[in-house]
Amino acid sequence: MAAYLLFLVIALAASAFSTLTADVSIDCGASEIYSDDYSIGWVGDDNYIQHGESVVVQSSISVAQPMTTLRVFTERKKSCYSIDAVKGSQVLVRASFFYGNYDKKSSPPSFDLQFDGNHWTTVETSSDEVVSYEVIYVTKRDTMSVCVAQTSPNMFPFISAIEVRNLDTKMYGHFDPNHALMLTRRVAYGTKEIIRYTDDIYDRIWVPAVNRGDFTVLTSDESLIEVSLDDNPPQALFQNAFATNSTSTSIRLATNLPTTEVPIYMNMYFSEVLVLDSTQKRSFELYVDGKSSSDLFIPAYGKAGEMYLTNFTASSNTTFSLVASSDSTLSPLINALEVFTVTDELTDGTNSDDVDGLVALQNEFDVLGDWGGDPCLPSPYSWDWINCTSASTPRVTALHLGSFDLSGILPDLSSMTALEIIDLHNNSLIGSIPEFLGTLPSLKQLNLADNGFSGPIPSSISKNSKLKLIVTGNPDLCVSGKSCKTVSADPSVGSSSSGKKKSKVPVILGTTIPAFVLLWVIGGLFAVLRHKRKSAAIATANAGQAGGANGPNGTPPQAAKTQMAVNNIAQNLVNEFKVNIQDQEQEAQQQSA
Repeated sequence: MAAYLLFLVIALAASAFSTLTADVSIDCGASEIYSDDYSIGWVGDDNYIQHGESVVVQSSISVAQPMTTLRVFTERKKSCYSIDAVKGSQVLVRASFFYGNYDKKSSPPSFDLQFDGNHWTTVETSSDEVVSYEVIYVTKRDTMSVCVAQTSPNMFPFISAIEVRNLDTKMYGHFDPNHALMLTRRVAYGTKEIIRYTDDIYDRIWVPAVNRGDFTVLTSDESLIEVSLDDNPPQALFQNAFATNSTSTSIRLATNLPTTEVPIYMNMYFSEVLVLDSTQKRSFELYVDGKSSSDLFIPAYGKAGEMYLTNFTASSNTTFSLVASSDSTLSPLINALEVFTVTDELTDGTNSDDVDGLVALQNEFDVLGDWGGDPCLPSPYSWDWINCTSASTPRVTALHLGSFDLSGILPDLSSMTALEIIDLHNNSLIGSIPEFLGTLPSLKQLNLADNGFSGPIPSSISKNSKLKLIVTGNPDLCVSGKSCKTVSADPSVGSSSSGKKKSKVPVILGTTIPAFVLLWVIGGLFAVLRHKRKSAAIATANAGQAGGANGPNGTPPQAAKTQMAVNNIAQNLVNEFKVNIQDQEQEAQQQSA
């Protein structure tokens, strides 16, 4: 029965996603899988982010299901969703926000929205309206990110939905792919309902244009419109159009551009709706601020046509009009319009060598795995526990990971050659101090205090006079004396045992305890060790029968710690005895000489 239910869940999930060939639709704050009224499959965000608070929005306003939940972030300066992508693919990303007075404060917040380390926009949320933003760009890595960042005290960022759609590489091909397109307006003229998936296989949302009586709504006589344009507009756009009442009246296009001039990209779509006789002609041009800015355009019947404007700067004060040519017998028409602003050049992100090192940390320590997005960008929204340079391709200069509950062995960070500060104090790191730490050329401060490091300190670290080293609170670390072949003899090394005189207790034991007593002590220690191992094995067996959780090798954590401690004591005591006996033999030889 359980197997059948699992199969049913998988089948339903597959059915939901087979309805849409795009990447993903994420209902932020939700956990269920469902299909909406447009046959689009949605998933909750549990697999994309592990921090923030999920909230159900209690609003009297009727909204789509993805807007009934949100995730709010109150702790970090930026919070990111990381989503798998194909490097070099062109994607459409849409982020939506519905405040709905979820916090009962009647105070819609504002905050920044970011993608892949780039500033996207400043989100201005509304009490009673859904606010959405859309960007089209070419990915530079095999993951992409959508982030929200707090910009004002007590204004906590949140997000309601994220939608990612793969686009054909030929689409929107008249701009530099090192930049991105930010949507300001996408409208369908003459239609009464929103056009999106399934009519538009790329799930672009075409909003019906408002007609305040200035235009005539035309409906095409042709039910099957040929669409062979690279931008792949949906056929449904060309069933209806706006036209003016006479050739002397132009169509003025609203753009929703900002008040300041910005680079823009504009697509206009046309199709003749009537079968014209020999006496009829419909031709027009695009005028910008009263000047012709295009060739003469004659829409074809039953076939989609397009006019685009690129490499152009405009603002809300710029006028765009479709004006009938002097010999046109019919007024201009338009079926659909897209208007974008063009961003600055997209960042390549944080230095890839540093990213590799940070990924190694995240793979080793689960507590770091929920930090997503670009580590350093956009400035000043770096991850809370790193410092970065201000270069266009920033380097990571510091790791502030003290008291982060890190447990295990420090991974290889040798690629992070710009590191100046590494603070790992008060964690549970074990093993030898890695050699690579001594090879980092810019390292100035290394704080390894209060961990479980053991063995000698590499000479590349202990003999580095420019490095401030702190290793206090590592009881198994060898920092001085003959009991460990440490290459550190630098008195500046910060350690609880550095600078202390060697204990004379082992020497006294070595000179006064008979050999049989020494053997008795060592034998007793190993008996205790054997007893602990036996106890650990019994505990392991009992835990296995009870279904308990053990360590990586099946050893209970407490037993493993006890075993390790006893082993260390025994080994250290044996080493001390060996060293002191050798010292006494040398002294005896010198005296006899």
